[in-house]
Amino acid sequence: MKKNGQPRRTEVPHIPYRPAAGAPPGVEVMDFARLVERARGHGVDIYAPRRPEFHEFIAVHAGAVRCSADFLEHRVPAGGWFWMRPGQIHRYISDLTETEGTVVVFAPEFLDAATRDAVGLDRRVPQRPVTPEGTQKGALDSTLSLLRTEHERLAELPLEAHIDVMRHLLAVILLRLTHLNGGPGDRAAGHEVFLRFQEAVDQDLATSHRVADYAARLGYSVRTLTRATRAAAGCGAKRFIDDQILLEAKRLLSHTDLPPSGIGERLGFAYSTAFSAFFQQRTGMTPTAFRAAARGTAP
Repeated sequence: MKKNGQPRRTEVPHIPYRPAAGAPPGVEVMDFARLVERARGHGVDIYAPRRPEFHEFIAVHAGAVRCSADFLEHRVPAGGWFWMRPGQIHRYISDLTETEGTVVVFAPEFLDAATRDAVGLDRRVPQRPVTPEGTQKGALDSTLSLLRTEHERLAELPLEAHIDVMRHLLAVILLRLTHLNGGPGDRAAGHEVFLRFQEAVDQDLATSHRVADYAARLGYSVRTLTRATRAAAGCGAKRFIDDQILLEAKRLLSHTDLPPSGIGERLGFAYSTAFSAFFQQRTGMTPTAFRAAARGTAP
């Protein structure tokens, strides 16, 4: 327990995708008021850090939304769109009841394989808020209107046909948002190698930090993993592993009460001094100093 009697936070809450009653499975379209209501009904504080296991994008119609995704704070103005990915730590900062907009949440598996590849769904392509103009704005707004209307007409078509329509409309929106953000990233021949490597790192980050271990597990050479990672992520395989360790360390330092030694142990460091040295080398700060800065408290 913490000194003030509150339980110590050891995890950022993982929020699974929960289909709403009467909605097509895999996707839901709502306004901000409904998002707040849905979250409250599931015991989720929409204004506290959380780690959704689904995609969530917003289109702001009036007012502005302030939110953050993995330490980057954004202001999404009227006419703006922002796409947040699973695994990131999300938090709404401004009062959503003072804003008008549309929220779309969907499970990763809702999209077909071709669309997943075309928008880089599995490659975690970095997203930023965008404010489309001209014909781009018209195309996105009209498609979102169709998606919203179709979502409300579940009974007008057989379920499978309704789901197909929703899937295609969602694909149009995501393709346009992806290209407004600069494209889906490199889809070179080695991208399948990288996706397998990325998944393995997600699963085994706490047990191995060595490229050679992942290469042996996946049946590739270290050179092949490094080449594929450089093409897909713009860095070598070892740098990719270290970046994932650092990101997760920052998440846990910012949003949990685990001591730095416990975080280092969770991330696969045999000694707390090794974790502190790694973190300080990469950030120029000790883990304790980073936590204090992230929370705005004295170290």
